[in-house]
Amino acid sequence: MSEFVLLRHRDIPEIKELKGYQKQGGFEAFKKAVTKLDPNQVTEIIKTSGLRGRGGAGFPTGLKWSFMDPDNWPHYVIANADESEPGTFKDREIIEENPLQFLEGVAICSYAVGAQTAYIYLRGEFWQLAEFLDRKINQLEKASLLGENLFGTDYSLTIHTHLGAGAYICGEETALLESLEGKRGLPRLRPPFPPSYGLYGKPTVVNNVETLTNVPLILEHGAAWYRDLGTEDSAGVKIFSLSGRVKKPGNYELPFGSTFRELIYEHGGGILNDAKLKAILPAGASSAILRASDKVLDTPLEYASLRKLGSDLGSGSVIVIDETVSMDWVIKKTIDFFKHESCGKCTPCREGNYWMGYLTQELQSGVIKDDQVELLYDIARNIQGKCLCALGEFSVMGVLTSIKRFPEDFGREPK
Repeated sequence: MSEFVLLRHRDIPEIKELKGYQKQGGFEAFKKAVTKLDPNQVTEIIKTSGLRGRGGAGFPTGLKWSFMDPDNWPHYVIANADESEPGTFKDREIIEENPLQFLEGVAICSYAVGAQTAYIYLRGEFWQLAEFLDRKINQLEKASLLGENLFGTDYSLTIHTHLGAGAYICGEETALLESLEGKRGLPRLRPPFPPSYGLYGKPTVVNNVETLTNVPLILEHGAAWYRDLGTEDSAGVKIFSLSGRVKKPGNYELPFGSTFRELIYEHGGGILNDAKLKAILPAGASSAILRASDKVLDTPLEYASLRKLGSDLGSGSVIVIDETVSMDWVIKKTIDFFKHESCGKCTPCREGNYWMGYLTQELQSGVIKDDQVELLYDIARNIQGKCLCALGEFSVMGVLTSIKRFPEDFGREPK
C-alpha cells in the first residue's frame, strides 16, 4: 500500500490509467456505496471521518453534504478545480497524475447527495486538463463506471467539465455558480447558501479537488482509519504547496499535526543560501503573515493551531520569506494581485484595493512616510468585514499583519 493518500501516483504510477487504478481497488468504493449503502450512510461515514474542505475554509465536508435540501430537486455536485490562489498548485498535480481517484470521489459525493449530474469547474488556463479529464470520463463511461443504471441499480451519473475564463473570483463558490450558469462571475449575497439554492436555483454541493480525492479511501478503509492519520481538530492528511525562498519547493503530503519546521527544513531542504527565515505566508497571498520564531516553526499544521497564531491554514499554500526580502515589497505583490482580480461588485474591495495599490506604490518609491503607512493601515481596516465575499477580506490580511508584525520594514519602531 502506498504511503500516500492523495499523491499515490508517486508510489504507484500506473494508477493514472484505468487498469492500474482498478488493480489497486479503484472504483470498488463507488460500487460499494451504490450497491450496499444508502446515500445517508455514505454521508455519515464522511461526517464521522472528520474530513474538512481543502479549498480554504476548512468546513466539515459531511456536514455540508447533509445540508442539501431534500424537497428541492434535482441536486448537483460541482468540483472546484479553479485553483487560482497564488502559491497553490496541489489540485493540478492530482488531476494530472491521480485523476481517477479524484473522479471516483466526485462520483461518491454525487451518489451521497442524490445528484445525477456533476460538473468539474476548471480555471481557463487548464484547458489541456479539461481535455484530459474528458478522455478519462469517456473511458469510464465505456467501462460502465459512469452513465446509466450503474452496477445494475437505478442510479445514473453524468460528469461534465467546464472551463472558466481565468478569473480568481470564480474560486469563490457563488461566483463559480454564476459563471457556470453563463453569467459574469460575481459573488452572490448569502444566505441562501448553495446546498439550498445553488446551480440553477437547485441544491448544490461545491467541493475542492483535494477534498473529493480523499473520499474513495475513506470509504475503503473506514472513518476511524482516516481520523487516526491527523489530529483531533484536523483529521487526515493535507497537501502543502511549498514555495518561496526554499531549496526544494513542491507539493508535500503530510498528516495534520506536522510542523512548519518539518515542512520547511526536512522536506523543503531549508532556506535558500542558508539565509535566516523571516516570515511565513501559511495560505498564499490570502494569508495573515506570521513572523518566524521557534513558537511558529513548532506549531502543528492544523486549522485550530494556526487560528490561535492569528492566521489560517487556507488551502495550504505555504510561501516562505527570508531575511533578504522586505515586507513592503511582499504586500505590494499581494495587493497588485487582489486589485487586478477584484470583480468590482462591492465598493470597499473595488476602491479600497485601488487606494492600497496606490499607497504601496508610493512606499516602494524609496521614502517611507509614516502618514502613508498609517493611511494604508486605516484603509485596510475599513475594508475588513464590509465585503460581499472573502476576496476583500483576504486582500487586507497581508497589509494589516505586515505593518503590525514587521514595523521595521515600514520605518517604524518595534513595539
